Amino acid sequence: MDDLDQKILAAMATDSSTSVSRLARRFKVARSTVQARLEKLETNGTIAGYTIKLGDVALARRIKATVLVYCEPRTSAGVVGKLKGIPDVEMVATSTGRVDLIAQIACGTTEDIDQALEQIASTTGVQDIESLIHLSVKFDRSI
Repeated sequence: MDDLDQKILAAMATDSSTSVSRLARRFKVARSTVQARLEKLETNGTIAGYTIKLGDVALARRIKATVLVYCEPRTSAGVVGKLKGIPDVEMVATSTGRVDLIAQIACGTTEDIDQALEQIASTTGVQDIESLIHLSVKFDRSI
């Protein structure tokens, strides 16, 4: 990956809706060059997809919680697969220590949080869960 590829990636990471034409003008290269670079980055797996980033209005309406998931022995992989099927589960990570998995959920209401927690708790292989509802975000570097 050369300097142009890195510049294209940085620009797309900032705003994935940036047009190929705009990128070409910005980096003073042909439109076909940018298109070819993007196709190469998609083909080799550097770019896995394009997405939207929710704005403050949409994010303000979401209640988030971190869920600590304790799994029965040797069931973590199966539990992860089942958690993927729960739409409110945004992220699942493995963990060290006494907790097997850490999940992040986001819902519109506390009732929805309760339902998502019930779904997680009733998943085969889940021994116990502990939930931590996010109250206010002080800063978030991922946004």
